[in-house]
Amino acid sequence: MSKINEIFDYLNAGIKSESLRQRTIANNVANLQTPGYRRVDVKFQDILAKAMESSDSMDINEIEAEIYQPNETAVKSNGNDVNLEFEVGQMVKNNIRHKALTRLLAKKYQQIDLAIDVK
Repeated sequence: MSKINEIFDYLNAGIKSESLRQRTIANNVANLQTPGYRRVDVKFQDILAKAMESSDSMDINEIEAEIYQPNETAVKSNGNDVNLEFEVGQMVKNNIRHKALTRLLAKKYQQIDLAIDVK
């Protein structure tokens, strides 16, 4: 696989994982008052790092973000552990990562356009 295709695949995988994380955060906020609801999160960076460190050849398109329940936050009396302030903070961080990835992707396309237009 060419390095350019590899870069596009990594950026695409990152954007997909951040989109999934945004949906899980929105779901957590929507269930803020649901008794017994436990927040969920997305694991992607660890999965990607392990795949990149592996000596086996990898296909980035086969690497999937994983939804999991961290169970690290304090549970309220109704069995719910969603904290609005924490979720808003996660949403802001996620938005920044998503913007950075989409801007990098746009720059890559811009570089290709410039290379094609060279006279």
